[in-house]
Amino acid sequence: MELVQETYRLTCAYPKAERYGLVGQLRESAVSIPANIAEGNARRTTRDYLRFLAMANGSLRELETYFEVSEIVGYASATELVKPRALADEVARMLTRLTQSLQRKLPPPPDL
Repeated sequence: MELVQETYRLTCAYPKAERYGLVGQLRESAVSIPANIAEGNARRTTRDYLRFLAMANGSLRELETYFEVSEIVGYASATELVKPRALADEVARMLTRLTQSLQRKLPPPPDL
C-alpha cells in the first residue's frame, strides 16, 4: 500500500494532460498489485492464489516500466524515482518469497 501511496504522490506533479494517459496507467498498475494479492488470498486453492500473485507481479513490472517512461519523457527525475523504485524492489522481494513459500505447499506433480 505504501507503493500505491507513493505512486499517487509522485503523479500529482505530472501534467494535467497525462491524467488519462500515463498518470492513469501508473495509478492503475500500482493499485492492481495489492488488489490482486488480496483477491488471490481469498481464493479457495493455493494454485489460484499463485495465479493472482503472478498477476500482481506483472502489474509490478508494468509499474516499473511506467517509472522508466516517466523519467525518459521528463515527468520525473531519477531522484524523484528513488523511493518508488526502492518500494517496488521491496514488493518484488516480498512477492517472490510469498510465491516460493506457497509453491512448496503444493503437492509434487505426478510421475508420468
